[in-house]
This record gives sequence, C-alpha cells and structure tokens, in this order.
Amino acid sequence: MVYDRERERRDDAVYAEHKRAVAAGGKRVLRRTSNGELHSYLGDEIGFTPGRGQAQVSTWWGMGILMVFSGIIFIGGCWVFQLPLWEGKGPEWGALWVMGLSGFLTPYAYTLARDEYRATRLRKRRGSPQPGTGNVDVDLLKLGQARPGHPDPSPQ
Repeated sequence: MVYDRERERRDDAVYAEHKRAVAAGGKRVLRRTSNGELHSYLGDEIGFTPGRGQAQVSTWWGMGILMVFSGIIFIGGCWVFQLPLWEGKGPEWGALWVMGLSGFLTPYAYTLARDEYRATRLRKRRGSPQPGTGNVDVDLLKLGQARPGHPDPSPQ
C-alpha cells in the first residue's frame, strides 16, 4: 500500500469530527466506505456488515432471497417431518434439525434484510456513501500518533 499523506489528513479530520459527535452524545459508527475513505455514520445508517460472522450477502434484497430459500426449506422440513404420520408411521425426527436451523435463519434473515433496507434508504436520503466491510481500528487513528508503515508526521 502506498502512503498517502492527503488521505491521512482526511482520515484525521473525519476521526476528529467523529470524536466530537460521540462526545456530544451522538451514536456514531466509524467505518471505511466502499471506496476506502473513512466516514462517520449515524448508528441507523448501518444495516448489517457482510463478512462479520453473518452471511456473505451485501444487499437487503440478497438477504431477502436468503430468507425466502430458508422459509422454503423450513416448509419442506415440516412436510418431511409429517409425511410418515400420514402413512400411519412415526414422525421423521431427523427433520427437526432442518426445521430448527431454517426456522432460526428465516426470521434472522428477515431482520437483517429489513434493517439493511431501512439503512440504505436513510443513507440515500442523507447522502452518505455505501459502507465497506469491517470496522476501523480506532487505536491506529489517534491524532498525531505515529502509524506503523508510515513516515513520522511531525516535521524535523
């Protein structure tokens, strides 16, 4: 990665503004945008973060598709569980695993899709950029602190 003094100055300015907003009681999230710039988002402008233990989906409609497939699997699991009962046999207990997993994933995916949809609408209305993946290591952003791999910011 090439050292960019101008980008570091922009990052310091955004971080200083972020600290002021948090000190004033604002609920803010410091993130890199999809194009790599640092941005301080309001808490409701962040939906879900792909790549942080959640499904590797980055849009609300993608999470909606995952929700629909999970719902179909849940319905299929219910059908497999009850099918032997219609034939006079005992239930298929193994289908409970499928029903349990998909029964958990369906409302979870719905919640993530809903939150991301609302956050996307708010970002568009407020003119905020699309957030990137992952969080920012705030310890590396302390103003005036030497950063690893970067030249010393103080003039000699």
